[in-house]
Amino acid sequence: MAAARKKAAETLAQVDVVIEVLDARLPGASSNPMIAELRLHRQRPCLKVLNKTDLADPLATTAWLHTFGNQPLVKAVAVSSKRPADVAKLPKLAASLAPHRNSMIKRVRILVMGIPNVGKSTLINAMVKRRVANVGDQPAITKHQSRYDLGEQMELIDMPGLMWPAIEYPSDGLMLAASHAIGENAYIDEEVAVALAETLLIRYPALLAARYKCETEGLDGPGVIEAIAKQRGFRIKGGDLDYDKATRTLLSDYRSAALGRITLETPQSRKSMMEKVDAARAEKAAAEAEQAAIKEALRKAKSGPRDSAPE
Repeated sequence: MAAARKKAAETLAQVDVVIEVLDARLPGASSNPMIAELRLHRQRPCLKVLNKTDLADPLATTAWLHTFGNQPLVKAVAVSSKRPADVAKLPKLAASLAPHRNSMIKRVRILVMGIPNVGKSTLINAMVKRRVANVGDQPAITKHQSRYDLGEQMELIDMPGLMWPAIEYPSDGLMLAASHAIGENAYIDEEVAVALAETLLIRYPALLAARYKCETEGLDGPGVIEAIAKQRGFRIKGGDLDYDKATRTLLSDYRSAALGRITLETPQSRKSMMEKVDAARAEKAAAEAEQAAIKEALRKAKSGPRDSAPE
């Protein structure tokens, strides 16, 4: 991870603008804070590309575009890498953020960054207009940095997907896992599916009910998994419900948009989540500090004052 960060920092020093590719279903969780830190250190403008909008809730996408568009040095756009017309506009949009380089003399150098499996490679293939990057529904397909000439004095630089050392908010990890941005060995399917179900119960109960022909009133996350197993007739040898198969079904239906167009977070829900987690952490830190102070006071009281040495 340190080597990847160092390489990213070195490359950023040589480019004019960054295209950060995000998953439109979880724009906040899929935005690597390390990328923002590195590019702001170099004062590089950023075109945030919300990819996979064909899978995301249009209303939530609009809210995210507004939120990102209000950030300094940032322009945001929503695309689907499956639609060539969407992708064709990206290089010139990115170049417009670096007007000092946008001429027939100076090439605009564009760095494409993002976490694994947000559709970065598919997007690059569409921009270059030929297959130059390997694609697949698995994280970390891109292994090496590559450069491509886009013509019109524009150069595209592709970096491997970049994850940060530690995910700060637990719910981000669950959303990333549900969206297949994290390798399967790094999470437990059932835990991720339960968290996904709980989010869907809050945000899209009607889609759950329509897909699985079940009443969602009164259900919790595990209850959704059980309802799917019952409705689909998933059973293991002996007749017990097959919760593993129901878990995989929910994750697959979300990832493929068989459930419908879903966004797991909005700007407001993300702000509320962060405030809640940060407040809980601050409260815990204060309690630990208080306990430490009490222990220190007791230790001093127990040891008592030392008698002065006789003259």
